[in-house]
Amino acid sequence: MHEELENFERNHLRDLVEPPPNRRPIGTKWVFKNKRGEDGMVVKNKARLVARASKLQQMDVKSAFPNGFIEEEVYVRQPLGFESARFPDRVYKLRKALYGLKQAPRAWYARLKSFLLKSGFVMGSVDKTLFLLSRGGDTLIIYVDDIIFGGSSHALVSSFAEQMSREFEMSLMGELQFFLGLQIKQGLEGTFVHQAKYTRDILKKFNMGDSKPMTTPMSTNTALDADEDGEAVDQKEFRGMIGSLLYLTATRPDIQFAVCLCARYQASPRTSHPVKRIFKYLKFTPELGLWYSSGSSLFLRGFSDADHAGCRIDRKSTSGTFQLLGTSLVSWSSRKQASVSLSTTEAST
Repeated sequence: MHEELENFERNHLRDLVEPPPNRRPIGTKWVFKNKRGEDGMVVKNKARLVARASKLQQMDVKSAFPNGFIEEEVYVRQPLGFESARFPDRVYKLRKALYGLKQAPRAWYARLKSFLLKSGFVMGSVDKTLFLLSRGGDTLIIYVDDIIFGGSSHALVSSFAEQMSREFEMSLMGELQFFLGLQIKQGLEGTFVHQAKYTRDILKKFNMGDSKPMTTPMSTNTALDADEDGEAVDQKEFRGMIGSLLYLTATRPDIQFAVCLCARYQASPRTSHPVKRIFKYLKFTPELGLWYSSGSSLFLRGFSDADHAGCRIDRKSTSGTFQLLGTSLVSWSSRKQASVSLSTTEAST
C-alpha cells in the first residue's frame, strides 16, 4: 500500500485541497491481489488504490494509467487509514488518471499516442492501437494495448525502449515485452516472419549451440509431473530458458505446447522437464517461422483439440487452439483447462 502511494507522489498524480462546494468527491478503495508461483505459494502481494466509480482495468505496464493527464476536474476522498494528519477533511484533486476512473484508459492512450506520433510513428488505419515506424530500412511495430514491441532491428527496439522509459519516468522498464530479433522478409508471393537470429542468440546464451539436434521438441509419450525425487536443476537458468522460449513462440507455434508444459515447473525444475530438449530441437530447426501468402483467401477457419486428463498432478486437460485466415496462421494457444474433464468427449475452454 505504501509503495502504491509513493508511486502516486513520484508521478505527481494529485493535490490535497479543500472539498469544493459544487463537486462530489469520488470514493476510493483498495484492491488486493496475491501473485502465486507454480507451486501455489504466494510470492508477491499487490495493492492497488482505485476509484469506486467503475471496474478496475488491468494493464501489463506498471503504473500506466497515472501517466495519463485528465482534462476534467476530478476529486477523490483520501484512502481510509492514510488520511493527512493536518487536513483529514480535505480531498485530492487529481492531476492525472487513477485506476478505476472511466477517463483513465482514454487519458493513458492519448498521452502514449501523442508521444508516438511526435516520434515519427504512423497509426494504423484499421487498428488504432497499432503504430508503425520505418527508419533506415528497419521497421518497428508497437501494439499499445500491452506495449508489445516488434522490430527488424534489435538496436532500434532497444533504443526506442530507452526513449520511452525516459519519457515515462522509468515506469515502463521491466514490463516492456520485446520480440527480439523479429525479422520480416517481403516478396511478391508473400511475407515470411521469423526469429532465426534470436534463436541462434539464445542457443549461444545457454551454451546449447553445440548440442545434438533433436527432430521434435519433446517425446510424444511424455507425461510430466513434479518428479520430486528427480535431480534438481538450476532454477535461475531454467526460468531464464523458459522466458527466452516464450518470446520465441511469437513465430514458433510448434514449440508452444512444450514450452507451456515445462513452464509449469519453474518453481522446482528437474532434469526430467525437457526444456533443454526444446533447445536441441531449435538447433535442428533454427530457420522456421510463419509464412503469409499474398494470394491467401480471407476465409477464417479454427481448430481445437485437447488431451484427456493429461496433467498427472491435477488430472486437468490441456487445450490447443489455432485459427487460419486462408492458409495463413494468425492465432494459436496452448493452455491448461480450468476444470477437471470427466469424459473423453471433452470441450475446449
